Amino acid sequence: MSLSHVLLTSLIEKPSTGIELARRFDRSMGFFWNATHQQIYRELNAMSKQGWISTLEEEDAHSRKKTYQVELPGREELAHWMIQQSPPAQLREELMVRLRAEAQLGGNNTLAELERHLVLHKEKLNTYQQIFAKDFAQADENDRTLYRFTGWKPLFRDSNSLNKRSG
Repeated sequence: MSLSHVLLTSLIEKPSTGIELARRFDRSMGFFWNATHQQIYRELNAMSKQGWISTLEEEDAHSRKKTYQVELPGREELAHWMIQQSPPAQLREELMVRLRAEAQLGGNNTLAELERHLVLHKEKLNTYQQIFAKDFAQADENDRTLYRFTGWKPLFRDSNSLNKRSG
């Protein structure tokens, strides 16, 4: 995955200026992918040169603000990327090594840290549930906007198929 795919996804959700995109990125996609504002602007420029995105005309001709939107080649790139295989993320979890060390040394010293991690994960789950409720709960489960523009068929016929495959 590259930053361009993250930005295409964000811009499909809502055309945005660079600063709006960077702020939204900090509150949503930033949970999955980190990028500085400078990296975001550099990538927007590259994506524009590739024809994946364009800018909407601003009412104020003197404004330097650019609102970016995804064009058909960008939608096609995102659709193509979505069906590509990717390797699983390399897992480096310090807590798991501590548990392994504790199994050798004994002492039951990591229980407090395990409980702290549980609290942190529950907080993150709550954040994700809030994002879902705000951004996706009212979405039409049959709306396959990306596929409508590319002519590609959806990978899953409905949300029940997705749940059956993943659960």
